[in-house]
Amino acid sequence: MRAKVLQRLRNIGIAAHIDAGKTTLTERILYYSGKIHKIGETHTGNSVMDSSKQEKARGITISSAATFTQWKWKDDIFDINIIDTPGHVDFMIEVERALRVLDGMVAVFDSVSGVEPQSETVWRQANRYQVPRLAFVNKMDKSGADFDKVVRQIRERLGSSAIPIQIPIMDNEEFVGIIDLITMQSWIWEQDDVVISNHIQNWEQEARMARMELLETLAELDESMLEQFLDDADQIQEADIRRVLRRATLDMEIVPVLMGAAYKNKGVQPLLDAIIAYLPSPMDIPKVEAQSKENGETMELDTHKDAPFSALVFKILLDDQNRKMTFIRVYSGQVQSGEHLMNARTGDKVRLGHLYQVHSNKQERIDGIQSGDIAAVMGLKEAKTGDTLCAKEFPVVLESLFIPEPVISVAIEPQLSKDLDKLGLALSKLSDEDPTFKVVIDPETGQTIIKGMGELHLEVLIQRLKDDFNIPILSGEPRVSFREALSHTVRHRERLKKFSGGPGLFAEIEVEIGPADADYLESDTFKVDGKRIQFVNEIVGGAIPKEFIPSVEKGFAAMMDHGILSGYPMTHLKVRLLDGKTHATESKPLAFELVAKEAFKQMAVQAGPVLLEPMMSVEVQTPSEYLGSIIGDINRRRGIISAQETGEHVASLNAAVPLGEMFGYIGQLRALSSGRATFNMSFSHYAEVPTQMVSSLMEA
Repeated sequence: MRAKVLQRLRNIGIAAHIDAGKTTLTERILYYSGKIHKIGETHTGNSVMDSSKQEKARGITISSAATFTQWKWKDDIFDINIIDTPGHVDFMIEVERALRVLDGMVAVFDSVSGVEPQSETVWRQANRYQVPRLAFVNKMDKSGADFDKVVRQIRERLGSSAIPIQIPIMDNEEFVGIIDLITMQSWIWEQDDVVISNHIQNWEQEARMARMELLETLAELDESMLEQFLDDADQIQEADIRRVLRRATLDMEIVPVLMGAAYKNKGVQPLLDAIIAYLPSPMDIPKVEAQSKENGETMELDTHKDAPFSALVFKILLDDQNRKMTFIRVYSGQVQSGEHLMNARTGDKVRLGHLYQVHSNKQERIDGIQSGDIAAVMGLKEAKTGDTLCAKEFPVVLESLFIPEPVISVAIEPQLSKDLDKLGLALSKLSDEDPTFKVVIDPETGQTIIKGMGELHLEVLIQRLKDDFNIPILSGEPRVSFREALSHTVRHRERLKKFSGGPGLFAEIEVEIGPADADYLESDTFKVDGKRIQFVNEIVGGAIPKEFIPSVEKGFAAMMDHGILSGYPMTHLKVRLLDGKTHATESKPLAFELVAKEAFKQMAVQAGPVLLEPMMSVEVQTPSEYLGSIIGDINRRRGIISAQETGEHVASLNAAVPLGEMFGYIGQLRALSSGRATFNMSFSHYAEVPTQMVSSLMEA
């Protein structure tokens, strides 16, 4: 078992919009911390962190990659577990599960593009799991870099108190270094060397103004510093600044902002210092809660290594030989390879196979793991993302993670009929690995339908079937995953009465169903936990015994998976249980579940069912001369433009466009702009399909 002090451990993620430079930054972190001895690049396909065939070919991160390194700060050696996440919205589950188990995050921003759509998505994901973070403004060497603009956007668009702890040093408009506002030292990078100096005469006035803004912000958050600030701000010590800065970062009151140019090897060492100085150790985060399997009570887990063991499965990955690797984060206790645990979901006893620390696609065998560790396990065949592994005598369930529903589907079949069984096995393995990838069999046509988060997501998975499993695939056109909803409320009384031919069943309910309330749709129960049914029990006087009430909710919840119009899932539903009757001997939970299902069938048709389609948030950046043509094309795609900004040479627009209208958009955009425009797209919300289009869509 590796001896480790939890205070000297950092579990962090690198996350951002696509092309902000996350993987490039991670490569430099590994290089300057001594983990690797040669820097790889994403654009040449030899980066350490993008290791799969498709990542090398496409030059993007598809699957989050884990690694570990060490960094010396103030005479201590710190362990750092790092997860490099994808920036493309189709692979947002990779960011979601990384942030679920990490203690801190470095959010990377492009110095020219600033806060982009996926930056906002990542920020919201980090907020969901209360992850403290640093901001790193990358690509400061680019023409048009604007550090102050990015800081303003983090404050305004992300609603965070971003405070710079560095300012840039520019030499003839070239980014050469930074001034650290805490130590008032300059860091200037020359070739592969960095020169740290106390001489900042040329930038002293600007640095003092920025330092004063930093101190003023911190003084508002700490009474002792406020007294020092009012007395003599120049006498505030470095240790006091770091103390308040760390506490405020951990409490998510501020976000320290740093900068650099990772590709030019600038700004990496101060960022590593900041990761150690300001991001939390496992001891600094609030105690993790778990639910007892025995009595359902919530308890706080003890991070001590002698506490009962508990860990969360947050990722399944197939290695080069398609063997299942299970990634876990340990929250309490310790365990050795070969010991037996319990899978809390199944209740089964499981044996821990070989344990590994992972460095991208390489594994380093370890004997055991303890609280705070992130590791991979071989041999857990039945484990799924979100499972809890725990000591047999300590059965607990950790909070799982939010898994978004797929928005697009494609019909596939093997080119050769002999590959049918092989395809089923491969799809099962891929869906174990990726919880946003769903496989269903169309009951009418018998076709295999795969569902995912976007065109690129499904394209990557189909290519993996060909490359990794050697199954040639035929695929159809992408199809949109629609949803259904009710537009108004109806009331109904339904009775189930069966007294002949076997055991009797009796249940009677009076219910009201309709769309969920607006405040419910804004609640964490709906947004975070994903509970689509707002169930309100208004039974009084015991008309229906308490033990039957959950069965009514269960019946309605089951019917939401297949809406009344075309069988698409329903986005939300409110059910008010008003009254009912029971029979002394023939009322059972099953009876109330069945009567609820029948009531839904009778009522949903009368409640104004509507068809909903996924709307995408689309941001286009283009040379100004092509803006008119692009706007016209967006309008033809039923898009609604919400904002546009025209600069001297570059214009941008934001629009909400139906997903079904965006298939193949990149080709049309390139044609309209001579290949010079780019776009980003992320899921926004579901909106009602125009009445005149419903019948044609349902027929299709």
